[in-house]
Amino acid sequence: MQVMLVGLLFFGGIYLAFGALTWLLTRHLLPALDLGRPLDPRPLAPGQLRRELFQSGMSILLFGTGMIFPWGLLQLGWARLDPAASGWKIALEILALVAWNDVHFWINHRLLHTKLLRRFHLPHHRSIVTTPFSTYSFHPVEALMLGNVILLPMVVHDFSFWSLASVPLFSLFFNCVGHANYDFFPEVSYAHWFAASRRHHLHHACFNGNYGFQFTFMAGAGPDAASHRRTLRRPHRRRGRHAARISLESLSMIPTITAFERSPDGGAAYTVGQSSLSRV
Repeated sequence: MQVMLVGLLFFGGIYLAFGALTWLLTRHLLPALDLGRPLDPRPLAPGQLRRELFQSGMSILLFGTGMIFPWGLLQLGWARLDPAASGWKIALEILALVAWNDVHFWINHRLLHTKLLRRFHLPHHRSIVTTPFSTYSFHPVEALMLGNVILLPMVVHDFSFWSLASVPLFSLFFNCVGHANYDFFPEVSYAHWFAASRRHHLHHACFNGNYGFQFTFMAGAGPDAASHRRTLRRPHRRRGRHAARISLESLSMIPTITAFERSPDGGAAYTVGQSSLSRV
């Protein structure tokens, strides 16, 4: 019970802290300093923030109580912590977990876009114009799929406690960046690691394509590989300081939402098909 309570306080605390800080930066501080630019100027759907906070609360409940599973692995002896890990080992472990986090996300994200599981992913995609509070706004099935990221690494390697504790921190940080609806580095190319918010914004706008998390190394796998390779090869033209340099040829290959409408509760109804990129 104590493990679950600590988990609830931890996940709830970092969600509110990271979300509020990202909101402050992207809605006030960075625009005032003329750094970066908003990606989608449209207003939020009616009731969107309330829905995101409610769904995120359910995810936090699952993430927090789910701490019983890594704790159980330790109690059963199926996993062990390394209490004497050096600083260098902890740093290398965190780098490995960052890479694994991207692989784990891509695999589960692709599964969530299959016909079998798509209905469990649609609640997250109701946020067309995303906010930092969209980060945990999941259906419980999606929360369970994404929340088990540390279990497999724990049974194959004895990690430091600090390495494992870093996973929800860097994961939520990258998630807030991706859902901030803000282009922090307009001058970098679409394929740059610093353009993650641009890529994930397009994923929410187009529903399909751009399935990766923070980095691009998994974008070369799966059905969207050819489109991504064209994006990497295509030269980008500068069109001013705030221009997002994106390969339109590549984006035209992404299956997009061909019909969209607001439901009475502020939700979204999608018809997904193959079409050129268009404003939703």
